[in-house]
Amino acid sequence: MSAITPILFFIAVFATVAALIYSALKLIEPQEDPLGDRIDQLQTNTMGVTSRGRTRRSADGGFLNRVLYIVSNMGMEDWLKDIEKELNQAGIRRKEAVALYVIFNILFFLVLMLLMLWLQKDNPISNKLGGVAAAGLLGYLIPQQVLHKLVSRYRAKLQEALPDTVDLLGIVLGTGLALDQAMTRVSEEMQFIYPELASEFYTVVMQVKAGQERSKAFQQLVRRTGIEDIKSLAAMIIQSERFGTSLAQALKVYAEALRMRRKLRAEAMVAKAGIKMLFPIVLFILPALFVVALVPGLLSALRDLRGGIGGSR
Repeated sequence: MSAITPILFFIAVFATVAALIYSALKLIEPQEDPLGDRIDQLQTNTMGVTSRGRTRRSADGGFLNRVLYIVSNMGMEDWLKDIEKELNQAGIRRKEAVALYVIFNILFFLVLMLLMLWLQKDNPISNKLGGVAAAGLLGYLIPQQVLHKLVSRYRAKLQEALPDTVDLLGIVLGTGLALDQAMTRVSEEMQFIYPELASEFYTVVMQVKAGQERSKAFQQLVRRTGIEDIKSLAAMIIQSERFGTSLAQALKVYAEALRMRRKLRAEAMVAKAGIKMLFPIVLFILPALFVVALVPGLLSALRDLRGGIGGSR
């Protein structure tokens, strides 16, 4: 019986890790369907809403929906909404992304707990409790930090692509194309250079074609990305459409302002590089330099002192 227990433990850990890896791969697998998302949104709006204004989740529709239903009934509906918002801002827009993230979070939590229990099996109860508490805290924080990092990386990619894309959009609009046609053409041209922003523009166009108002489609773009420059761009496009002003010239001026901001951000990063390099230099390079420079001299001095003491005797 004692020999079977470790085998069962490692089988359980292996199965949990395999499920964890599968959930992570399914979570980051790209799959965009703006038209289908718009149809699902319209269907959701026709469904009932609770008295507190929260959409009711259903246990129907498969295992993933049941997971969300159970988690929502545990009083974690606000947490699910925050996770969904951050996943959207990270560019992960699959329908099952929230459920996969929840499963990933639970599995990662269980893996850390099982590993900590295994490592602390011969220790006293007090050490076990401390280790389990630390593992639980890491299991809760690490997935959130990874998600925050994905959001920051996606926003950085959008920010980097915005000046060139806005400039190209102004040029295309200057040829006489309508806004939707221009955004579609820009999305096609930028698909291989800046795929993230091209996908966002294409999503806006498909939402408008699905019957949504252009102002609301741009508002959703702002909520998905959470970037102030895109918010300003959306406001400029909406106001230009409302008042009938020339959008191509405004986009050209705005693209120049975005390039200047990008240049200032690059200069700020260069200015911070010296300060960031100070700590690695002090901690890693200077000690090694002192050892290389001082140790030979110290060894020579000690050898001379020993020779002088021996000669005096």
